[in-house]
Amino acid sequence: MHLRAEAIVLAVRSHGEHGAVVRCFTRDDGVQPGYVRGGHSRRLRPVLQPANTVLGEWRARTGEQLAALTVEPIHSRAVLHAEPLAAAALDWTCALTAAALPEAQPYPHLHDGLDGVLGAIEAAPAARDWAAALVRYELLLLAELGFGLDLDRCVDSGAADDLGYVSPRSGGAVSRSSALGYEAKLLPLPAFLRDGGAAGWPEIFDGLRLTGHFLARDILIDRRAPALAARERLVERLQRAVA
Repeated sequence: MHLRAEAIVLAVRSHGEHGAVVRCFTRDDGVQPGYVRGGHSRRLRPVLQPANTVLGEWRARTGEQLAALTVEPIHSRAVLHAEPLAAAALDWTCALTAAALPEAQPYPHLHDGLDGVLGAIEAAPAARDWAAALVRYELLLLAELGFGLDLDRCVDSGAADDLGYVSPRSGGAVSRSSALGYEAKLLPLPAFLRDGGAAGWPEIFDGLRLTGHFLARDILIDRRAPALAARERLVERLQRAVA
């Protein structure tokens, strides 16, 4: 096995005294793990930060063996880890991707989406400029893994307009007229996920609540559940930032 590709660093775990097992996300070959010798050295620690882009080279004698990985830096976002809100967003998006995706399966749309979100976090001066993009990425991940939400028509009436809610069971949109009397049992559907455009903070938090429900129910279960702690930290910091 020999692979050389640009990749986004998703997760780093200590292995032995000096090494690290690193999971990286490539566009054409999906998530690829590898053992980096000296991964916790002073030279490599800044390179192996989640959200950084690296040029990775994986080598293994067999497909079952954990590949040896060497990395060269391409683009660093390490400075953002000193900013609490941006750091929480980077941690969550990388932790979600690392926990949710199977290894060695290509998800080019997700790779491009993740790169876009990370770039938005890096470029935007205010969280509101990237928080909506993060919600859209969560929605894309659900869809790519087979748990997409049907936000085009009401699951009750079939109507394509006046959509204001989502069923927490089916993931289908519900019109406001069909939701009368049942609003408390449904999840709000923010307009920016339905129609595009900008989003205010109330809509962003509605979007986070919506995608968070289905991520917790369908994706981040069993051994993947601990990744949700990173999302809780992010939501708490966003709430404090806008309070």
